[in-house]
Amino acid sequence: MRLVGPSGEQVGIVPLAKALELAQEYDLDLVEVAANARPPVCKLMDYGKFKYESAMKAREARKNQAHTVIKEMKLRPKIDPHDYDTKKGHVVRFLKQGDKVKITIMFRGREQSRPELGYRLLQRLAEDVADLGFVESNPKQDGRNMIMVLGPHKKKTEAMAEARQAQEARKADAKANPGKSQNAAETEADAQTEAAPAAEEPADA
Repeated sequence: MRLVGPSGEQVGIVPLAKALELAQEYDLDLVEVAANARPPVCKLMDYGKFKYESAMKAREARKNQAHTVIKEMKLRPKIDPHDYDTKKGHVVRFLKQGDKVKITIMFRGREQSRPELGYRLLQRLAEDVADLGFVESNPKQDGRNMIMVLGPHKKKTEAMAEARQAQEARKADAKANPGKSQNAAETEADAQTEAAPAAEEPADA
């Protein structure tokens, strides 16, 4: 067999008895790492430690693995401005998180004879979030609905990494300035208290 030492050094081709003797001498395990090689390759290592480190690496890889998520947002063709801004805010949040967004325009009654209303609304939304996402699937009619899919410019893994960095930065800031968040809350409470009486005053006739 071809033997590799505990530090990765090449020991050379040795018989099994010699490899076992070296393993006992170093108080390590003799582990076959390339059975299909000719001759097979074995390494001197602490197998328990190796298994533990491999499990930790696999766990970290799963933790950082990004799963593609498709969020859905439903709109009406004659949506009012306030509702539109609210829905757009959700789409912006989803795209920032690295998720795809399926936009569905729901037509009812006579609205079905005006598909251009839904098309214009989808175009407007795509333009409003163009800095965060792109049209992955163009608007198409599906029964009473019109559907468009937006894809994020930012990959899910990048969004997750940025979110973790932002969270760590907030924790560090809170630790460095423990009274900051409390002072901000007190300031906001004072402002609300001052504003309350003024809201109760009757309007001038």
